[in-house]
Amino acid sequence: MKRLPLLIMLMLPVFAIAGGDWNSQLQSGGTVTVNPYTNRATVTQGGVTTQLCDGAHRLQDGSILITNRGVAIPNESILESRQMKPPEVEEWQDVRIVGYSPCEQLVRRVCGDKDQCNDAESCNPSRQLLDMETEERDASKNRGLMTYTSGQCLKAMKAREFFASCPKAPVSATQ
Repeated sequence: MKRLPLLIMLMLPVFAIAGGDWNSQLQSGGTVTVNPYTNRATVTQGGVTTQLCDGAHRLQDGSILITNRGVAIPNESILESRQMKPPEVEEWQDVRIVGYSPCEQLVRRVCGDKDQCNDAESCNPSRQLLDMETEERDASKNRGLMTYTSGQCLKAMKAREFFASCPKAPVSATQ
């Protein structure tokens, strides 16, 4: 589990870093800054700068920034600021959700369908993603379609080292 930030950094493509730190505003207040060399995330509120706590954070533009052990997982805005070309349309975009949403599946897999693994390190970030997905779906004209956060949950489902299955939960089709 402690290798996740290093693993994420190794999985990222090598790119030229343009300019300095990346900055954005949190919806809850404060300015987030991500160091382009270390991906360390800090938040400044009222003139005080601290490490950004671990979890999923909604930014002012509606996008999400995920941090783990103080390290930001670069989102589209961060990558664009580093001169990365924007990603192509994902195959899941505008796909109808049938049954459990991707974030519901993630929470059930990580936390257990009866919260058997509620204390797991990845349970809280999973629940935060589910809350964000629910907010996006509630705000959408068509609640039955996948949202941006639904896509993030699909990606998280593949990151089994951090978002590991709850060993106390019964095996189901979503695992």
